[in-house]
Amino acid sequence: MTTVLILDDEYLIANILSFALEDEGLLTVTAGSGKRALEILDREHPDLIITDFMMPGMTGIEFAEAVRAHPDHKNTPMILMSGAQAHLGATRPDLFAEVLDKPFRIETVIEKVKALLKLEN
Repeated sequence: MTTVLILDDEYLIANILSFALEDEGLLTVTAGSGKRALEILDREHPDLIITDFMMPGMTGIEFAEAVRAHPDHKNTPMILMSGAQAHLGATRPDLFAEVLDKPFRIETVIEKVKALLKLEN
């Protein structure tokens, strides 16, 4: 089954994304910190990662750099979702396949996820 790792320290946002993607037939795993998400990577082998920017311990960019440094996950597509810091992610196409602003439209997130996973809309 196709797995999406959702990294956001705001649990409500993580849960909204998780429920919406599960309704589309995807398996989701959530984490509230970059450290926890890095621990999940090798266990779950996600097909796609959605990360927030501002989180305790490390930013979304620091998390993405750690993922890219890992040989098994260096090509995993990532989406950065952020309010004020989205522009920082937009300057890093080496890290993020998509950068979305918060607040987001759930339909847009689903569309981008399906496109990156090459699933039918």
